[in-house]
Amino acid sequence: MMHEDEKSDPAIVAVKQANEIGKPVEESVEPRAGAEENAGQGGTLRTPSRVGASPGLDRVRQAARLKKKERFTALLHHVDVDRLRGAYLALKREAAPGVDGVTWADYGQDLEARLEDLHGRVHRGAYRARPSRRRFIPKADGKLRPLGIAAVEDKIVQRALTEVLNAIYEADFLGFSYGFRPGRGQHDALDALAVGIDRAKVNWVLDADIAGFFDTVDHDRLIEFVEHRIGDQRVIRLIRKWLKAGVTDEDGRTGPTPVGTPQGAVISPLLANIYLHYVFDLWAHQWRRRHAQGVVIFVRYADDIVAGFEHKAEAERFMADLRERMARFALTLHPGKTRLIEFGRHAASDRERRGLGKPETFDFLGFTHICGRSRRGGFQLRRKSRADRMRAKVHAIKEELRRRWHVPIPDQGRWLRAVVTGWYNYHAVPTNIVALGRFQHQVGDLWLRALRRRSQKDKTTWAKMRTIIDRWLPSPRILHPWPDRRFAVRNPRWEPDALIGPVRFCAGGAQ
Repeated sequence: MMHEDEKSDPAIVAVKQANEIGKPVEESVEPRAGAEENAGQGGTLRTPSRVGASPGLDRVRQAARLKKKERFTALLHHVDVDRLRGAYLALKREAAPGVDGVTWADYGQDLEARLEDLHGRVHRGAYRARPSRRRFIPKADGKLRPLGIAAVEDKIVQRALTEVLNAIYEADFLGFSYGFRPGRGQHDALDALAVGIDRAKVNWVLDADIAGFFDTVDHDRLIEFVEHRIGDQRVIRLIRKWLKAGVTDEDGRTGPTPVGTPQGAVISPLLANIYLHYVFDLWAHQWRRRHAQGVVIFVRYADDIVAGFEHKAEAERFMADLRERMARFALTLHPGKTRLIEFGRHAASDRERRGLGKPETFDFLGFTHICGRSRRGGFQLRRKSRADRMRAKVHAIKEELRRRWHVPIPDQGRWLRAVVTGWYNYHAVPTNIVALGRFQHQVGDLWLRALRRRSQKDKTTWAKMRTIIDRWLPSPRILHPWPDRRFAVRNPRWEPDALIGPVRFCAGGAQ
């Protein structure tokens, strides 16, 4: 097992130094709640209901941080009416209703009475979870992803309990876990991976994907993992209710859910992180400490895992051991999405010396990662938008434009501006300017075709269309900073010239 100080270390990118080289990296510290001149003010956050967050969760958070083996036997009292109200206000207003047909606005009528009744049923044990309404959404590869739409009341209770459980598990989760955690996002994971590949001795990358993870989670194992920290049986019963609630298909038939967590449920991401914390994170951390002689980095976002290695032999051993580890918990690595490739600062020159082609690429969180060169000729990790994701987005825009053919151009322009802006907000990272320009051009081309098809007499030229595009569509430009700069700001203990062992950076303490 891990030492308690190792598990609590909030490192952002986990780096294994070569054995017997260098000194232990200094651990990061918790940021202060506020400035010194505001020390007399409460340090709790405000909830959407404008009610101060319960100081009880601060005590839970502190106990979870200091007592790593503590089991919390009294938690449900934190799910009070104020927390339920805040959970309701945080839900999406326009989300589709669940099996009961109740929308967010419907539930808001006589809200206080509803919340009081819900609170009473939750604490009496009379609350019953409804089955999720099954819907399918298209994926970039043309397949369909099952999505479970929970009832509004289930969403409220799940969100409130998730807030309570996060106070415990955020003290436990390791630094290289990024998916669906408070204060962390996809770009944090992308930055950590970029910094790790650029600054550590990474020569091989394992891109691993767990096949059908959310549909194959073992319920008994999951409850066993939860009970490592949660001793309140009322909370355990709530989680069991949600896992066993079942799903209702499009024909109205309700079926059981013997395994898996419903994708789309508010609490599913947390349960998935708990499961993978014990199945992968702790195991991978121990594996690195016991078996790795060279540098090893990990970045995990939900069920997408990227591991970087200095030595090929260690990468191959880890991949084989990972398959065995997953099999123990009825999980499998996706055969088509799990690959070990030569990748890193020396990959291009090493392959050229052996008479091989350019290094392979890998995909992570919507970007294709490429071994490139900077203007000065040095190694540069290049990231561009995945081609299949861009095609899927363009196709979706095309279908929506067909429904908006006869809408006035200003209305079309406002809608397309919001769509393009949203794409830029995520994809406008350094080295991706060409893909941004291509995306804008394709959207403009679709818009021109849509205008021409509105009437046989339409003679809109590309020159005129260029004026319309310049009026309504934002120009492609980079919005995100370079990964190492944002990474350094978010992790003040990262020091690029620290020269700690074989690694030239400290990401808040190596795990």
